[in-house]
Parts: sequence; structure tokens; C-alpha cells
Amino acid sequence: MKYKLTAIYLTASILIVTAGVYIVFYFTSFQEGEEQVREKKDEHSKIHLTFWRNRGTDLENQAYDELVADFNREHPTIEVEMVPIAYGDYELKLRTEIAAGDPPDIMTIDTPTLALYASAGAILSLDSYMRQEGHIEDLASPTLKGITYEDEIYLSPIVESSVALFYNIHLFEKAGVPLPSKNPNDPMTWEEVLAAAKKISALSPDITGIDPAQGFPDGESPSYFKMPILWQFGGDVLGPDNQTAMGYLNSPESLEALQFYQDLYQVHKVANVEIPPEALETDKLGMTVLGSWMVESLSMMNPDFRLGEDFGITALPKGSEQSVPNGGWSLGISSETDYPDEAWEFIRYVTSFQGAKKYVDITGDVPARYSVAEAFPEFNEYPKNIFVEQAQKYSRNRPITPAYPVVSEAVKTLFEDVGIGGKDVKTSAEEAVEKINEELNDLE
Repeated sequence: MKYKLTAIYLTASILIVTAGVYIVFYFTSFQEGEEQVREKKDEHSKIHLTFWRNRGTDLENQAYDELVADFNREHPTIEVEMVPIAYGDYELKLRTEIAAGDPPDIMTIDTPTLALYASAGAILSLDSYMRQEGHIEDLASPTLKGITYEDEIYLSPIVESSVALFYNIHLFEKAGVPLPSKNPNDPMTWEEVLAAAKKISALSPDITGIDPAQGFPDGESPSYFKMPILWQFGGDVLGPDNQTAMGYLNSPESLEALQFYQDLYQVHKVANVEIPPEALETDKLGMTVLGSWMVESLSMMNPDFRLGEDFGITALPKGSEQSVPNGGWSLGISSETDYPDEAWEFIRYVTSFQGAKKYVDITGDVPARYSVAEAFPEFNEYPKNIFVEQAQKYSRNRPITPAYPVVSEAVKTLFEDVGIGGKDVKTSAEEAVEKINEELNDLE
């Protein structure tokens, strides 16, 4: 660039002798060159941060797009490049890049996998940052527990998650089933759900009474949606110290839960492995378990399917206990980043009161922070109060252990074996226990 500017200067100087009009050319060319140099210098002086996250719903994607754009505009010395990755590919790609020593500076991490990344030294502790910001007092204890490993906070959340039972009002009315309570503390029992599902399924061979736990997908969804069934019957996956599955995943309470789940498919025939798309919206499905993030998305995707007229929402069913899952995608910093303070500045911005408020305003998700929830009166009203109260009163964390990926896969396989395959419940549970304990023993 210096060579080009010198050439322009010399040429323009000679031309000044013969024609004064070229003076304009000289100054214009010189100024343009100076601006290009300044722009490149400013660009090089910026700190570039990569941010990987799992691609979510359209509303979640919109919220992150706007927050990243806002941050970059308000922080001229920092440039965050966001890379959304498909949910099913995210974990594998992230772990591959971490193993290769080339992870992103900032990443979203599903809270049950926290122990895996923290124990491997792949992410930085955010404990001092979070305490300085005063975030801790603004989070519910189950949320705080989910982002903590060995007494250190490693993640910062924007929203919390909860699930509830969505039901088709038309099918309930046709089957003569009373509509469920809108009270978050008054869920249907699983026996009541079964009775309703039988009546709804009897309406037509094309109608399924219930999808009890989001079918049989891949990824983390099976554990997120199915572990609560174990908890609701008094069972569990691991012991309190997360050291063994023996006596927990194969306990009498867990076996009762698994048997009830299997009977929905194999005995009562009120649940089907294959459910057509948009079955709830087209009067082909009586009940299904969906997440808090689907309240806004469902209405957006199906404007003619209206809450209160076509579908309703009630608390997740209970067995001997009322219990729902919590946790979700929170933000963390790679231990390999060269710019931990700048990475934290981005996380602080996104998960701050204002950042989280904007995210919740767009998505309708349940805020992780009390202060943000208080800023939205609708979270004290039906149906969002169902998700908030469940998250605050009845939510539980999935096991926090470096062995969690094996735990998750074993639970997924277990429910597939008993639900799809109709295998003996006790045998299947003991096989899952063996897989999990083998991994836990390897950690010692």
C-alpha cells in the first residue's frame, strides 16, 4: 500500500505542472488510500472470537442473531463470529475440535455434559466472573447446581427449561374426558393419563392417545424427556454421589416406571412408535410432552392452532412424585482461548438482565434469572406459570458426572428396548446398569 500511495503522489505531482485539475485527483486518491489503510488497521486491531452453539428453533436463532449483532455493534474492538451447528452434529463436532486443540473461544454446553468438559480441563471456571457480577443470587438453586462442578461455576445460563403435557382440546371433548387443571401444582396422575389416552385412542384407529416422552429420537432428548418418568415413580438413574447405577436404575421403583412406560406401547396400545408430523395440530394425537420453548413456536408455526381453543397445557403427570427435568444450553469459555476476559464480556452481555430479557422477549422461554422472570407478568399467568413453577419447585438435574455421555446413551437404549422392542424390563435395566457402572469404574 505504501508503494501504491507513493506512485500516486509522484504521478499527481507531475500532472499538477500541466493541469491544475489533477490536484483534485491527487487529494482524492491520497485520502482514499489513507482510509483503506485505516480500515485495515482497525480490522487487524479487533479481537476476533468464535462462538459455537447448537442451532435451535427459528425464534431461538433469531434471538441469538440479534444479540450477537448488538454486541458487535456496541463493542467495536471485539468481533464475535457465531457458528450455529445442527443439534444432532453439535456434540461430536465440538468434542472433535477440542481433542484437536482447535476449539471455539465460546461455546454452548448442555448442562448435563458439563462434568465431561470441566473434568477434562476443556473449559474455564467462570466462578470469579459470576460472583463479581452477582449472578448467583439471581438463579434458582437447581439451575445453579446444574452449572456447577466440584464447587466451581463453569457456565452462565440465559434461560431454564421445563416440560409440560400439551393436549388436544377437541379430542378430549369428543372422548368425554374432562380438561386437565391449569394449576401447576395439580397435575394428572399417570393412571388418569392412561384412562384418558384409552378413551381418546378408541375414537379412531388413526388417533394416538399419547406420546409420553417425545418418541425415540437421537441425541440428548431421550434422557431429558424420559428420566422424569423414573423420578415420578420414585426411581432414579444414579445414587446421590453419582458413583453407581446399581440399586437405582434397577430399583423396584424404576422397574415400575419402565413397566408402565412399556405397557403404554405394548399392552394398552395408546402410544405408537411412529406418529405423523403435526399429529397434535391435526387431531391425530391426544397428548404429548413438549418443552417450554414450544409455546411460542407452536403458535408461530401453526397460527390456526390456538391455545385455549384447540390445545391446552397442564403440568407434567406424576406418579408418587411430581418431578420435571431442568437444565439446558448455557454458555462457557474454552480453556484454549487467548482472550478469556473478552469472551466473558460477551457472555456477560448475553446473559445479563437486558440480554436475557431480550432473548426471552423473542423466544418466550423460561428465564434462568429471577429478575428477568419478574419483568414479564405473563410468567405469573397461565400457561407460562406452569413452566416457571415446575422449574422452581419440582425440577431435577440429570446426573452430573464425566461419565454422563455413557449414562445418557444407556438410558436412551433402555427406553428403546422396553418401548419399541418390548424386552423384559428387569433384564433391560440390568444391562443398562452394567454399561453405566463399567464406565463409572473406569473413571476411578
